[in-house]
Amino acid sequence: MTDATPDTATPTILADAGDARSRARLEKLQAGVKVRYARERRFRLYGVLAIALAIGFLLLLLARVVGQGYTAFYAHEITVPIYMDPARIDRAYPQGANYQLMAAEQELRRLGVTDDERGSKALAMRSLFSSELKFRAGDMVRENPNLIGQTVAVPAPTSDDADLYYKGEISRDTPADQRRLTDEQIGWLDQLKAKGAVRAHFNTALFTNGDSTEPELAGVLGGLVGSALMLLVTALLAIPIGIGAAVYLEEFAPRNRLTDLIEVNINNLAAVPSIVYGLLGVALFINWMHLPRSSPLVGGLVLALMALPTIIIATRSSLKAVPPSIREAALAMGASRTQTVFQHVLPLAMPGVMTGSIISMAHALGETAPLLLIGMVSFVPGVPHMIDAAAGALPSLVYIWENASERAFHERTAAAIMVLLAFMILMNAAAIVLRRRFERRW
Repeated sequence: MTDATPDTATPTILADAGDARSRARLEKLQAGVKVRYARERRFRLYGVLAIALAIGFLLLLLARVVGQGYTAFYAHEITVPIYMDPARIDRAYPQGANYQLMAAEQELRRLGVTDDERGSKALAMRSLFSSELKFRAGDMVRENPNLIGQTVAVPAPTSDDADLYYKGEISRDTPADQRRLTDEQIGWLDQLKAKGAVRAHFNTALFTNGDSTEPELAGVLGGLVGSALMLLVTALLAIPIGIGAAVYLEEFAPRNRLTDLIEVNINNLAAVPSIVYGLLGVALFINWMHLPRSSPLVGGLVLALMALPTIIIATRSSLKAVPPSIREAALAMGASRTQTVFQHVLPLAMPGVMTGSIISMAHALGETAPLLLIGMVSFVPGVPHMIDAAAGALPSLVYIWENASERAFHERTAAAIMVLLAFMILMNAAAIVLRRRFERRW
């Protein structure tokens, strides 16, 4: 009996030791699982923080642009009663009269202000009206000569400084040597507003006028039309050439060193800085081919070269995403290689192709550096009607206005950026809608 006790206890001790090792191993595994879960939670937290940071910077950018540019979407005008003095208006050429000076002199008399011998006060009052006043008054008299000798109320746009004062951008508290309006001019503006002659309205000129040296008359229409003509040239060249090159490289080209070299160079071209394409455009299209400088034709050609690699890469990726079974089924039914590609593979890849093309066009729309090199930074007051006429573009318009000395151009710079962002958002939204509308899931 005494010898049986140790033999019975030995398995129990071994079992207890095994259980202890199992518990230790289990606890270690549980601790490792907790560490992995903690790492996953931290990784998700980092991802959320990164997204929140990106959205925060985006909102900060948009708030800065909108905060600076929303004032450009409304403007002020002063309704000025003008006596159409027959002694100062030529019936044969009524547009030649100095309506601004007439309006200023008469308005000073209504305010009870006596001018000096040099007429300096009249000149100061005249600077509160935009030069658009003379065109509006001249057109009214030209259309109805019977207005000569009568007093006519003419809605006159304010000058850029007067408009900024009414918008609160210029303050009376600012020292006189740091603002372009004198205390006397500010007093006149306050009196005109107190009389009810000042009215704020939506600034349609921002969308109906071309560029101008006067900020209150400057608009984005010229830049919009120039950008549209450039994108038309870019799309007509880059999209068919890019899709054709991608189809050949992906479906028909033999796999050899030459095609490998071409693929590497296409990928490299997609990363080339845009200013290099501008230099190429100056050397090739302007200096060698003698195409008109600062025209949408040259701009579209340069942007087409820049968009080609993106379109080719996106199209090839879309073609690769089509399952091989589609090709095999078409070939098994007797279709030729060309019929298989153009009747089956390419239609199924078209959503990705359209998405890549639209995104490349949106990228081209916002490019500035190539346009500066080909001369589209020059002042173009009108609206282009041909692809070979001198024109501006929205990005170059933003560059010109931001570097202008007049303060009122800065709010129009932000407004032009808002218009440009709206176009780019619309184009990217169209790409998303097209992708979701025609997307096939395999």
